[in-house]
This record gives sequence, structure tokens and C-alpha cells, in this order.
Amino acid sequence: MKTTLTSTLAWLLAVATALGLAWAAPNEASVMGRVPAFMARTLDRQAVQVPEGLPGERTLALIAFKSTQKAHIDGWIQGLNLKDDPSISWLRMPVLNDPGNAAERSDIENRLLRKFPADAERARMLPVFTDRDQFVRSAGLRGIDQVYAVVVNRQGEVLARAEGRFDADKAQSLRETLKQRGF
Repeated sequence: MKTTLTSTLAWLLAVATALGLAWAAPNEASVMGRVPAFMARTLDRQAVQVPEGLPGERTLALIAFKSTQKAHIDGWIQGLNLKDDPSISWLRMPVLNDPGNAAERSDIENRLLRKFPADAERARMLPVFTDRDQFVRSAGLRGIDQVYAVVVNRQGEVLARAEGRFDADKAQSLRETLKQRGF
């Protein structure tokens, strides 16, 4: 009787442990990251509630942290032919440390307006004033020294990501994720 009871308890403990591990295991969203919720304005002054208000169910966010990374973002835009492909919803998303007041944010926006004079460029430029380190952690990024091409859904889940300069293989993977419908 003691062996049956011991075996049953061991089996129940194993099942409980397996269920606990399954519940605690990371899911795809926690592994890939999540874009935090925030309100921002494009350079053409359109309010966007991120992530719910992203332009597509799956949006390609080209994320930069430094002005010196502009050329890398331009490489992704050219490599993916984003300006001529209306099937992809996309945004430039410079993530900037919030200076803490409206006047300084306005100064930064004015500098961006001078760098991006065309209306089409301004409509796709969504500056994010936040704590950059917190944004990086939340979105599952590795730091601010690289640019990121990230596919995000309207729930804020990062579905795919590539970092650094444009790469055709990475671009193909992002394109496939962008074209998927549902899960």
C-alpha cells in the first residue's frame, strides 16, 4: 500500500510540476518583446495611439536611437522598396529620451522637420519621447547601438525583428511575417 501511495504522490507531483512549468514558460510575446503603449504624433501632427492605432494589423517599425543611424534606416527603406510598396504598413520610429518638457520636445521635432521636409516622410515619422532604456527592455531589443526593423501587431507584440544594416535574408523573413494573416 505504501508503494502505491508513494507512486501516486510522485506522479501527482510530476504532473503538478509539469503544469507549473507550462504555465510559467515564456510565450512568444514575452520572448520577442512588446512595444509599450504610448501616445505620439507623426511629424505631420497626426496623433497615433501605439499600438492600437498603428496603420496596419502588422506594421513594420524602423527603430533608431541616434541621428547617426539615419543611413541604416534609409537602407531598410530602400532594400524593402517601402516607398513603392503600398502593401506594407510602416513607420520610422526614432526613440528619444524624453527631455521632460514641451519646449525641448518641440525643438527636437523642429530639427526633425528640417531633416524630413517632404509630407510623405513626415507622415511616416513617429518620434517617441520616452525612457529609451525602458523601451529597449520592453521591446526585447539588445541596445541602442543598432537600428531595428520590427514587425509589431496592434496588441504591441513584436512578431519579428532584425537588427543592424539591411540584409536581404532578414528582409525576406520580415516580409513573410508582415504578409501572414492571424496565427
